[in-house]
Amino acid sequence: MQPTNSRHLVIVFAVTLAILSYIDRVAISYAAPHISRDLNFSKTDMGWIFLAFSGAYAAFEIPGGWLGDKIGARKVLMRIVLWWSFFTAATGWMWNFWSMFAARLLFGAGEAGCFPNITKAYTTWLPKDEQVRAQGITWLSARWGGAVTGFLVIAVFKLMDWRTAFGLFGAIGVIWAVAFYRWYRDNPADHPSVNKEELKIISASAEKAESHGDVPWGKLVSSGSVWGLWVQYFLLSYPWYFYITWLPTYLQEHWKVGDGELAFLGAFPLFFGGLGSLFSGHFSPILARRIGSTITARRAVATVGFAGAAILMYSVTLTASPLAAMIAMGLASFCNDLVMPNAWGACMDVGGKYAGTLSGSMNMMGNFAGLAAPVIAPYILLYTANDWNQVLTVMAGVYLCGAFVWPFIDPVTPLKQG
Repeated sequence: MQPTNSRHLVIVFAVTLAILSYIDRVAISYAAPHISRDLNFSKTDMGWIFLAFSGAYAAFEIPGGWLGDKIGARKVLMRIVLWWSFFTAATGWMWNFWSMFAARLLFGAGEAGCFPNITKAYTTWLPKDEQVRAQGITWLSARWGGAVTGFLVIAVFKLMDWRTAFGLFGAIGVIWAVAFYRWYRDNPADHPSVNKEELKIISASAEKAESHGDVPWGKLVSSGSVWGLWVQYFLLSYPWYFYITWLPTYLQEHWKVGDGELAFLGAFPLFFGGLGSLFSGHFSPILARRIGSTITARRAVATVGFAGAAILMYSVTLTASPLAAMIAMGLASFCNDLVMPNAWGACMDVGGKYAGTLSGSMNMMGNFAGLAAPVIAPYILLYTANDWNQVLTVMAGVYLCGAFVWPFIDPVTPLKQG
């Protein structure tokens, strides 16, 4: 009897959720000019509203990941998707700064735990040699979901106002949550569509499906590699948040780009980032086999990614046209996402059955950068006479720092052995 391939449906659910999560979070950056006009928000106001999402997202990452380890990804993902879908819709109901701040705060709290629980599902449903590749596909989908959001939002805005549009985006999440809960099981051995032959393929991973709450916090906070994963993800996320917050405003103000070009040019960083994730997810395991070391392969790919992103981001400040600027920024994002599958793959290997908690803590540190980046940018503009190149130079410097972190990370040895 041939093994079934039910485990690949887990990737399908993860991919669709990644796309949905990025549509819901990126939509506000394209809606920002409309929201600011209707509610009389300044750039600083919008910066703090962007921060509201990032702050809550960061704060609830560890609880979301830990809860997945404790009660399983099935219950957690169903609940958080329903929660964030409600507050996506609620974004369209807000009437002033504080109401919008609260809506985005609660939306961020809902989205927290999404990717840690996807990682938890991969850890239990996929054999080891498929896990990093699946992360690459997932982040490709997430980035491309964000990339098409500009086109989607602009098209939807031609049919309805921004308030109604957020209601539409929220409704899609409810459909996903119901479908996922009906199909998914935390332990693949409990799923009727998984036969014995497929279970043999994933048996080592399925052993990690047991729910628990006994996270070894002492080993977590005393591990140098865990701290390295936290720091590198902060450094990776700081520039990346520019792509989903201030990029449309940068194109409009610095390059005087009109609505016709905005969605096309604004898609470059997320589109190329997705390619970087896909390439890294496939190339890193191949490189590891060629050189006989997963540790060296992950370190090399991630370090090159950070260094390349730094050089390319700085080159954006030297460009003479918006198209050249977005090609350079897109390539910087490609390099950015060379790091992603390796970082999340490290969470699966180092975390083991605690992958949800470890990946949640890493994503929390990354989103602390999301707290800082959207607010720091307008203050840089304020004190440099609206010089967007200074914002980009700071981002290039942050990327460069990341290149010095990865050589000291052990992205393979499990915590229980560390």
